[in-house]
Amino acid sequence: MTNDVGTTTLRGATQAEMLTITAARDLAAKRIVFAGIGLPTVVVALAQQTVAPDIEVVYESGVTGAHPSELPATIADSVLITGAEAVLTLPALFGYVLQGGRVDVGFLGAAQIDRYGNLNSSVIGDWHKPDKRLPGSGGAHEVMMNAREVHVIMRRHNPQSFVDELDFCTSPGPERIRRAGGRPFGRGVTKVYTELGVLAREGMYDELELVAVSPGVAPTAVSEATGWPLKLARNIIELPEPDLHQLDLLRHQIDPNRVYLR
Repeated sequence: MTNDVGTTTLRGATQAEMLTITAARDLAAKRIVFAGIGLPTVVVALAQQTVAPDIEVVYESGVTGAHPSELPATIADSVLITGAEAVLTLPALFGYVLQGGRVDVGFLGAAQIDRYGNLNSSVIGDWHKPDKRLPGSGGAHEVMMNAREVHVIMRRHNPQSFVDELDFCTSPGPERIRRAGGRPFGRGVTKVYTELGVLAREGMYDELELVAVSPGVAPTAVSEATGWPLKLARNIIELPEPDLHQLDLLRHQIDPNRVYLR
């Protein structure tokens, strides 16, 4: 199995489809989800049609309770507004919804993540002379600080993305906030989905550990692809094969044009 999310896996599913199906399962019984554009949007759409029909989706543009007729291309796409429960001002969104602790799950991505779930989406390399400058925080910092828990989708699982020390900390988790003298509200990152498997944390200050592997992937392969000594759960499961009904939904209803599942 390679690090290319387009690679075909069991039942003809791509790695992106596997990531989406795995992450959607964990939204069962969740109520309010803050979703970013990209795979998180597809994950929520799949969950709404399967395990969590009552999810209320919140977008950074202020749209809450979105019911888009098709996948949005940006957080300001007009399809998000039509039929939405409300469109809030940004002060209301961040001050009332996020800082009010009303988001059950925040979905984030990042260029780098460390063992405690701290995220870097700002620069690769030195801050003053970076090898690569990235988009930055956007609302990710607020999501990390205030959502009850955060799920992260990482398209690449390798030592350059799963690092012992971040090049820059854009979104600190509870452990780092506590070390700085702060008081975290949420649990921070509780789940990380990659093409190799799933990492998770139970306690707010615990390290991430490997709890599930993708079909055909050995735990040792995940450890070798991680830039720190990865903890292994006592009972690591193998993720089930992709559900054919869910694959059909993804390919023919949710993202038929392969906008995000390319």
